[in-house]
Parts: sequence; C-alpha cells; structure tokens
Amino acid sequence: MRTRLLPLLIVLMAAVLLALGVPLAVSLASAQQQKVVVDRIDDTAYFAAIARPAADTTTGSRDELRILSRELESYHDVYGIQVGVFLPTDTPLANGPTTWFLPESGEVREAFEESLLSRRSHDPKQVWPWQRGHLVVASPVIRDGDVVAVVVTDSPTGQMRSRILEGWLIIGAGLTAAMLVAVGAALRLTGWVLRPVRVLDTTTHAIASGRLKSRVAVASGPPELRRLARSFNEMADNVEDVLEQQRAFVADASHQLRNPLAALLLRIELLAFELPEGNAEIASVQTEGKRLAEVLDDLLDLALAEHTEADLRLTDIGALTAERVAAWAPTAKAKGVQLVADCPATTAWADPVALSSALDAVIDNAVKFTPKGERVEVTVMSNGSASTIVVADHGPGLTDEELARIGDRFWRSGRHQNIKGSGLGLSISRALLAAGGGSVSYGSNEPHGLRVTVTVPRTAPTQ
Repeated sequence: MRTRLLPLLIVLMAAVLLALGVPLAVSLASAQQQKVVVDRIDDTAYFAAIARPAADTTTGSRDELRILSRELESYHDVYGIQVGVFLPTDTPLANGPTTWFLPESGEVREAFEESLLSRRSHDPKQVWPWQRGHLVVASPVIRDGDVVAVVVTDSPTGQMRSRILEGWLIIGAGLTAAMLVAVGAALRLTGWVLRPVRVLDTTTHAIASGRLKSRVAVASGPPELRRLARSFNEMADNVEDVLEQQRAFVADASHQLRNPLAALLLRIELLAFELPEGNAEIASVQTEGKRLAEVLDDLLDLALAEHTEADLRLTDIGALTAERVAAWAPTAKAKGVQLVADCPATTAWADPVALSSALDAVIDNAVKFTPKGERVEVTVMSNGSASTIVVADHGPGLTDEELARIGDRFWRSGRHQNIKGSGLGLSISRALLAAGGGSVSYGSNEPHGLRVTVTVPRTAPTQ
C-alpha cells in the first residue's frame, strides 16, 4: 500500500512546488528584463535631452553635435550597447559606433517607426536564457510638438540571460531542497499512517495461520486506525471464544460418547456368542460400531490438534521424515506398494510430535489410495525460508473440483467411499501444521496421482 500511496503524495507535492516555482521563475525573468528596459528608457530619455539642441537645424551647432557623438561613442565603449540618434529621414545624426545604421527591417526598424508617431516603443518581448535576442528601446526627440529625431538603443542580452539563469538555478535548488524535505515528510507520514495497517495485516495472517492468540498492539497511528485495531482485537477475542467453545464441545462430546459406545460394542460381542456363527447382521453392526469409534477418536484428535499449543524447536526434518517413512514401510510392503524416500538433512522450526502426526496422516492416505505395484515417493527439500516434504503417489488422483475440497472435515471423494476412513485425517494434519506456522497443499501428480506438499518455516518464530 505504501508503494501506491507514496508516489501519489510525491506527485501531488511536486505539482504544488511546480505550481509555485514556474510562476516564480517567469516573474524573475520578467523582473530582470524590466530592470534592463527601464535602464534603457532612462538612457534614451537622457540622450533625447542632449540631442534636442543638436537636432535643431536652425540653431544647432557643431559643438553640440560633437558632444552628442562623443556621449554615444563613450556609452557604447563602456556598456557595449549600440545607440544612435536618427532623423526621420533615417539619416544618423550621431551614433555609437559610427558604423551602426538603421536596418531595413526587424525590431530596430519597428521601434524607430513606432517612435516617429510621438510615443516610446513598446516593451520588447520576453527574452529567455536559451534565446540570443536583443532588447531594442526607442524614444522620440520632440521639439514644438514635432518629432525631430529618434534615439534608438540595441542592447545585447548575454548578462541579463546569465542573471536569469542564475536566479532559476537558485529557485531550482530551493525547489529541490523543498522536494527532498517533502519526500522525507511523506515517508514519515506514510510510515506513521500505515504502520498500524502493517501490524494489522501481520496479525490477521497469524490468526489465519492458526495462531489465534495474536493481537494488534494499539500504540500509534491515526485515531481511526487505533479504533480499528481495538475493534479487531475485540473481534479476535470473540472468534477465539467461539472456536474454543466449539472445540470444547467436540472434545467433550467425543469423550462422553466413547464410553457408551464401548459398552455397546461389548454387548454386541456378547450377543454374537448367542447367535449362529457368521451371522451377517451382527457382523455389519460390529463393523459400523467400530467405524463410529474411529470417527469419535479422530474427532477427539482434531479437537486436541486445534487446541494444543505448538512446541516449536529446531528439528532435522530429513531425519524425522525418514523415520516416519521407515515406520510405514511394512504397511506399504504388505499392500504391495513401494515406498521410497529422499530425505537429505535439513533443519526447520517445527513441533516434532505434531509434524510426525501430520506426516503419518499424509503417508497413510497415500499408501491407502495407491494400487498394488505402484509407488509412493517422499522427498524432502529446502527452499530459502522454508523446508518442504512432498508426498507423491501414483493412485487415481483427484479432479480439480475435488482438489478444491480436499482437507475439509468429513469430505471424501465419491469414487473412494468403499475405502476405509473417516475423512478427518488430512484435516487433523492441517490443524497440527497450522499451529506451528506450517501448511499443507494439494495438487495433481502427473500422469496420475496426488501430490501433497507439507511446508514448515526455517526461520525462528517471532515472540
């Protein structure tokens, strides 16, 4: 969730900073250019003032014209700005440098013609750092209401563009620093908001894995998430109480029914002595009674498996699996099934008693459904953070619909109802494994058969 929330916050903050930074950068460029334009306007006004006497064809003297020319040339030499005073006939009255004349077209020509209308030329277009433009400013020289000359300045923009670029770099550095601060704040904010969510997710997974006593520590985060954590803990308490009552009921019912059933089976045995030997009815009653006793035993085992806390310890999974395979080898041999194992030494955290019982249920199921002459393969493997025990048989296997239901309580395939069993063995193994953080999964074993994978963690359990 953090990988989705954090980019969204970063994009929003970047958009806000850009919304502030871009206008600021434009404003800086405009201010720098306006400063230059104002300076040129002042300069043209000054030159217009000293050009007015020199432009008078009736009273102007050569000294005044010489002074004007010297001012313009000095101005150009110092600032590198081309400046000229031009008569309405385009004739230069004075210019600096003396080689600069009005062009036939372009910005200088447009500014000159605009000033002939007795007004200062419009402000030049904005020049950006990547452009090599010029700033042209023209002011009319007016005497007795008539335009007698025009002062034109053509300024290079190199220094101005450098100042704009420097200002932009400062703005960019400020925006970058602000972005870094914002990202740091976003990381802390998302961590503060999502920390309770991660704890809740971890606790939910722990409860789903069978560790029903796991609870969420309500410590930090927004008030809404703290209330959610408290509500979750209350819900988990209620669920644990209901499940505990259910387990207690199953265990008590199974235990209470065993004694009457044992007495009933004993009376049936005594009754069988009074009937002719080989009586089909009494044999059927005895078979069903024994099957009922097995179901009650399995129900009691399931209730105990779901109730007992796992005694986790570092266990040699390979040695334990080899021991269970050796224990089931005589049963498999008696049925004509070859039981083979590949059990290299590998360690994992497991309850040895619970894992042994779960393996017994899985291997028993594999041997039971494997036809004579086929084989059951048991393989132990280590895969990073987990160790796996794969029990693969070459029996009839299950369909996809049946694979989705295998492990449910009392469920048995309709094709295998004639095989002895209560339908609780795999449910018991799943409960035993879940108590220690393990799991069991089922799949097809090509070309036919069932493949059961028992997984136990290799990392130490969290306290």
